[in-house]
Amino acid sequence: MQTIVAKFGGPAIATPEKIQQVAKKVINEQAKGINLVVVVSSMASVRRELRQFAQEITDQPSKREMDVLVATGAQMTSSLLAMAIQEQGGKAVSLTGWQAGIYTNSTHQNARVDTVDTARLKKHLALGEIVVVAGFQGITEDECISTLGKGGSETSAVVIGVAIGAERIDIYSNVDGIYTADPMIVQQASKLKELSYDEMLELANLGAHILHPRAVELAKKYFMPIVVRSNQSDVEGTLIKGDIEMEKNLIVRGVAYESDIIRLTIGYDSYETASLSEVFSILAEHDINVDIIVQAVIDNVKPTISFTISKDEFAESLRVLESSKLSLGFSFADFEVGLAKVSIVGSGMASNPGVAARMFARLGKEHIPVKMVSTSEIKVSVVVPQDEMIRAANVLHDEFNLAVKVMNQ
Repeated sequence: MQTIVAKFGGPAIATPEKIQQVAKKVINEQAKGINLVVVVSSMASVRRELRQFAQEITDQPSKREMDVLVATGAQMTSSLLAMAIQEQGGKAVSLTGWQAGIYTNSTHQNARVDTVDTARLKKHLALGEIVVVAGFQGITEDECISTLGKGGSETSAVVIGVAIGAERIDIYSNVDGIYTADPMIVQQASKLKELSYDEMLELANLGAHILHPRAVELAKKYFMPIVVRSNQSDVEGTLIKGDIEMEKNLIVRGVAYESDIIRLTIGYDSYETASLSEVFSILAEHDINVDIIVQAVIDNVKPTISFTISKDEFAESLRVLESSKLSLGFSFADFEVGLAKVSIVGSGMASNPGVAARMFARLGKEHIPVKMVSTSEIKVSVVVPQDEMIRAANVLHDEFNLAVKVMNQ
């Protein structure tokens, strides 16, 4: 019998009424003759309330105790969904992450899954039950509750799917698939029938928040197909897998954007005092994520290192740099706010030279200044003024002919 893992989160489980709708949907799915494991996250309102409770107790809660506290949110959702399935005549059982056999390392709040013991999951599936698993959590070797960090529920779904040999992972969302751009800012955006793992990874890392990169990386590693589909309507979603069929020979298959980018620049009196490794080692030690990096070394000009960070990490980055100024040996630091990153992604770019030139030419024609550039085999990213972000996304979507209704071909 075919086995599918379905993940529900966010808007799909925001209220008891919506949980009842999910119950109806999963009962109908099971009725198609499949074994079904459902992974759920916590309600956003409950998650916020749990964190607020902790803040009212202490300004510095231990990571271990926060894992114990926050894990209860998804446990509540899994229990409510199991009740709703039973109320509608289905057979269901709820399991916590550790009851589902998810064993992790001991890094609280950002644990990594080591193994999954599938015995209990398979026992319940053999009984014809829909197994509802609390996502985002597991248990350490010394039997402490752990949570998996950002993208934890999607990660739970993928590792369970891999462990039990599922046919695929269905990610139910408030969108009905992956689009060539965010339909909220690009009206001509079209839904894609398929995406490769690499394309989805780039889009996820570049600002498309439908899937977390960590879950996509795991799916790619174990060749686990993922379908992103609607939690509101029964329509075809977007399949994410290894090899894809090129749609209308689209070289570029998606446009992504990320707002609130800050460019930090540090300068040195001489090249001998500049050290890329030391700068980024110190930032990494403080868990500061750096994106686009540009080093300028020109004769008779003081060398500089520029890099981009998110707005949320700006204050911490300045503090770290200032406290390390003597050891790093830089003479000045500057920053620029009000920036955004706009990117084009497509696996066809690897075998089609000239895509970047075409991108720059169109932005130049539209008088949109490009402040920094980053490339990989299947993507090109540019940093532009934030007030030009939406226009840049739209003109690039138009430049690469992404307005075709690819799902209707």
